[in-house]
Amino acid sequence: MTAIALTDLWIYLALTGALWWLFVWRKKRSESRNLSLQKEAIAAGLTEPASLHPVINTNRCLGCGSCINACPEQGGHHVLGLINGKSTLIEPTHCIGHGACAVACPQEAITLVFGTETRGVDIPKVKPNFESNVPGLFIAGELGGMGLIRNAIRQGCAAMESIRKVDGIGRGDQLDVLIVGAGPAGFAATLSAKSHKLRSMTIEQDTLGGTVAKFPRGKLVMTAPVEIPLLGKVNFKETTKEKLMEFWLAAEKRTGVKINYQERVEKISKNAQGFEVKTNNASYQTRTVLLSLGRRGTPRTLDVQGENQPKVVYQLIDPQQYRGQKVLVVGGGDSALEAATSIAAEPGTTVAISYRSEAFSRAKPKNLELVKEAGAAGRLQILLKSQIKEITADKVRLEFEGKELELENDAVIICAGGILPTGFLKESGVLVETKYGTP
Repeated sequence: MTAIALTDLWIYLALTGALWWLFVWRKKRSESRNLSLQKEAIAAGLTEPASLHPVINTNRCLGCGSCINACPEQGGHHVLGLINGKSTLIEPTHCIGHGACAVACPQEAITLVFGTETRGVDIPKVKPNFESNVPGLFIAGELGGMGLIRNAIRQGCAAMESIRKVDGIGRGDQLDVLIVGAGPAGFAATLSAKSHKLRSMTIEQDTLGGTVAKFPRGKLVMTAPVEIPLLGKVNFKETTKEKLMEFWLAAEKRTGVKINYQERVEKISKNAQGFEVKTNNASYQTRTVLLSLGRRGTPRTLDVQGENQPKVVYQLIDPQQYRGQKVLVVGGGDSALEAATSIAAEPGTTVAISYRSEAFSRAKPKNLELVKEAGAAGRLQILLKSQIKEITADKVRLEFEGKELELENDAVIICAGGILPTGFLKESGVLVETKYGTP
């Protein structure tokens, strides 16, 4: 071998070695970051996925990263990552059930499940056609475990296709279908019912959009191209809550569908013709019912005097609306901390946060740090070990560290979670399964 050939060989080996060293270094650095993020999530108690999520068989996983690249949430969060050469859930609470990871895995190493071994998730039992164990009562969308907008829209349309085939549709003087909820699944079902000329009615206890309408201002909502009845193919890929709501409101007006807002279902009773559905406003006779409710359910209240005043709300929508006001936020989770710090950043606000425990033990480190900074800067009054006793028109009375404390107040935001509609489902005869890490 000539000297030139030997030189070329050494150069080749040196370059190959350098590239391999760079690859290994980057891989180790990435895995170190993933391990650190996972430890932070565990320390903050953020280990329970809210919905459908992956369980990874490490014996089958190749560590190829296909699932990581496929996850639509990876741009803003680290849902999945490699640790010790295997794919792992890094930040489980950011997983919202896309399911793209399971589709992308070449080894079929991922199973999509609800709940975990320690935390059960109540899921109504439904057939592949979205009909529950109660004949004629269908369930689609977030209530059935599908919180993803695209999937919820598709389920609403698919459920309506099943409802069209039910015996008795189009006959008699009753409704063909009563749709409960006007979120993504319910609104899509409403459009589908109109396109098929079904005699339908849609009721919504709040506003168009359901849970989506309650997202914070500016929140990115992941969607994907989807076919919607009367509207055709919608090409949203990633958009804000405001733009999506603007689109839906325009679609409601353009298509002429009628939705009864501020109407809440109270009881569903089976009869020979179908169902009688009683609401806070009326009673309806219908052949079928489609439940497209959200899983957040009814906001959990504090049951204190004065809580029914208009100034009391249960979720932050826009921090700017509280400029120049005296605000009390109640709760110890991420939603409460995010509400308190975002309002405290608005000009002229006076903000306090009340929590019954002695520490915010289940919040993200970033939110804890923001609360600490806002408290140190005097923008936020932190009232741990406190409880509201009474809310008046211009004040709030609390018990704080065994003493009574009175605060001047213009608005109260209670972030205490919601009461799931499990009881309502069981009263309606629907079987509810508690999933502990099962499909």
